[in-house]
Amino acid sequence: MDGDRQAAVQRLLAALDLFVDGQALMRHNLQRRRPEASAAEIEQALAAWVRSRPGAAGGDCPGRQVSVDR
Repeated sequence: MDGDRQAAVQRLLAALDLFVDGQALMRHNLQRRRPEASAAEIEQALAAWVRSRPGAAGGDCPGRQVSVDR
């Protein structure tokens, strides 16, 4: 694998790790906010957060949308 491709793979893996870590942090936050909630309710709230957090509707980032085909 060439250097550019390897660097891109490493950036993607880092982004995926950050996403997993972000979910874990939000799950913990939801558990603190809702100590009476069941595990299933926390997972439902987490899924709702993933779909509605800032930037989610615009492809996971705020600002002007651009085509990936450019």
